[in-house]
Amino acid sequence: MSKWHQRYIDLAHTVASWSKDPSTKVGAVIVSPNREVLSTGYNGFPRGMIDRPDWYADREFKHKHVVHAEANAILNAARYGVRLQGCTLYVTHPPCPSCARTIAQAGIEFVVYDIPTDEGFKERWPLQTMKEAFTLYNLQTSELTPLSL
Repeated sequence: MSKWHQRYIDLAHTVASWSKDPSTKVGAVIVSPNREVLSTGYNGFPRGMIDRPDWYADREFKHKHVVHAEANAILNAARYGVRLQGCTLYVTHPPCPSCARTIAQAGIEFVVYDIPTDEGFKERWPLQTMKEAFTLYNLQTSELTPLSL
């Protein structure tokens, strides 16, 4: 892995630590072709919604309302009019199929992600399903070595 990939995936892990979700912390960093950080995002409730611990504890409620880190990074860029065409997304977990669609629509061309060793994550998001989405949406990806959570 290049030193730049390592730097940006490390930054994504720092951004993940900002999430108020006690059970899942995901971070994303979008980088321009010139290696400039354009946007960041982490998983959490939408802007303006209260971060109540009991809502994070209620998995069904949480999954209905949480914005994924990748989507947050893309939406943060859009909020400030930042173009993402040709950019690279660094994320601490493989993007779900819904996020993969959003990534492709934003014009991001390359995704670098860690593979968590957490069995619960693997059950919720089978890696093969995600890889199929990447192929369907013509996204180039780079999978980093397994990450212990």
